[in-house]
Amino acid sequence: MNIVLLGYGKMGKVIERIAQSRGHNIVARIDVDNRQEFENLTASDVDAVIEFSHPASAYQNVKTCIEKGIPVVCGTTGWLEKKPELEALTLEKNSAFFWSSNYSIGVNLFFELNKTLARLMSPQKQYTVSTTEIHHTEKKDAPSGTAITIAEGIIENLDGKNKWISNELSKDNEVAIWSAREGKVPGTHIVKYISDIDQIEIAHIAHGREGFALGAVIAAEWIVGKKGVFGMKELLSIV
Repeated sequence: MNIVLLGYGKMGKVIERIAQSRGHNIVARIDVDNRQEFENLTASDVDAVIEFSHPASAYQNVKTCIEKGIPVVCGTTGWLEKKPELEALTLEKNSAFFWSSNYSIGVNLFFELNKTLARLMSPQKQYTVSTTEIHHTEKKDAPSGTAITIAEGIIENLDGKNKWISNELSKDNEVAIWSAREGKVPGTHIVKYISDIDQIEIAHIAHGREGFALGAVIAAEWIVGKKGVFGMKELLSIV
């Protein structure tokens, strides 16, 4: 299949390598310096776009794909207040939009484990919950989209929680997300339940970018020929 990379940083280069290893053709590598090259492409030139750019660029990038009728797989976080608008546009244009805060298969299994643990912990009022995310110093947004997804999974399943907060001590109704930026850490996410007598902890630790990149390529393969708004739950058939 013919793939366009929107965003050609470190992640874009790993995606390129994995896509090519799976027999795909990269027809364009778009960054800030050659945006016009993408404007000139049409749906007949491209099977799917994989978008890993910057929070300031993601909205317009995805919007352009939807309007062109090109299936788009987006992994950029930090712009989600505008996501519902693009979901509505996708349905209006009968296009295809796939978004995930994290394309790692392991992380998406972790999301489900996190929800299950929250349900089990809900009656146990003696525990205080918090989450921690650690990423490389080049990551622009904080908290990470993955950390927000984890916090939202807790809120949905843990009685009494209705909001998350960033790098602040939490109140009874809040889930604290603590963010750190260190060296070249690909991504670490930890959920802790702490009481006076013990602590329960689950964690996902990425060893590199390859897991994220492979998931994005698999999503691009999966979305071709489909119409609608999708995420990893649909791809992995998680009910």
